[in-house]
Amino acid sequence: MMKKYIGTKLVQATPAIRKGGKIYLPTDAIPKTMEPVEEGYKVVYEDGYESWSPKDVFEKAYHVADTLLDRMYIEYNELMDKHNKLVLFLGRKDAIEIAGENQVALMEVQKVQMHDYLLTLKERIDLMKK
Repeated sequence: MMKKYIGTKLVQATPAIRKGGKIYLPTDAIPKTMEPVEEGYKVVYEDGYESWSPKDVFEKAYHVADTLLDRMYIEYNELMDKHNKLVLFLGRKDAIEIAGENQVALMEVQKVQMHDYLLTLKERIDLMKK
């Protein structure tokens, strides 16, 4: 059985299209052929490796992180998602049966701490936007 993995990569990317297996940037001349045009991104990894990613796949996996404010929004949104999932779990009638009483008690503490963290991030974001 295969294990699950979660990874993060820092990449540079630019919108592009792929036609006939070749990647074209917006400034490139695109040949007029019957081959289908695919929207996506030209991706460059930290080691210089270049690849192509379809638009929907790329936009699901990556978020713009050019500025500190961009990165704070990413952190806020990821934390909000985790907080919401925790709240949903704790709202289940069978939460204690699934996780045990001690774990649920600790999750309640964690929920409060995550909420406070969200408020702090929101305040920092608001200050940076001024």
